[in-house]
Amino acid sequence: MDEEKITDSELMEFYEQLKEDTEQGGYHLNPKEDFTLELVKGMLVNKKRYGYPACPCRLSSGKRDEDLDIICPCDYRDDDLNDYGQCYCGLYVSREVVEGLKDTGSIPERRPVGGESHKESKPVKVGDLSYPVWRCKVCGYLCANNNPPGVCPICKAKKERFERFM
Repeated sequence: MDEEKITDSELMEFYEQLKEDTEQGGYHLNPKEDFTLELVKGMLVNKKRYGYPACPCRLSSGKRDEDLDIICPCDYRDDDLNDYGQCYCGLYVSREVVEGLKDTGSIPERRPVGGESHKESKPVKVGDLSYPVWRCKVCGYLCANNNPPGVCPICKAKKERFERFM
């Protein structure tokens, strides 16, 4: 079998698992199922090709260490959802988009030119953190990102229940 050939059963199995994981994490897949299935198929092709589900809308180097920021869900998803109501490729959308309260459209690329932005992790002092750390006041979940997530992936508390921790 061709390494990039995706069967319907593989596609639907991966899609259903992704949908379940997404909803359990407090996120939402794009409700346009045909569009979403094409993106999921691209993720599966990348998974077979490279060994990891790189974002289907970005060029992958084929080297996991260089692509860590674009392995779906990518590092840019939460900021894109907060600012635009969808991630770069449109796979993930905000609750407002699902409920028809917000439209989607083109959004700018956040990935730095030249690829992955986390080339080599080095220990940092608390004052040198790249992102603020947010704490869920309900369960204590910590998230390092520009903004808190829309919903806590652990206890499902809303964004308003997060406080800046560091």
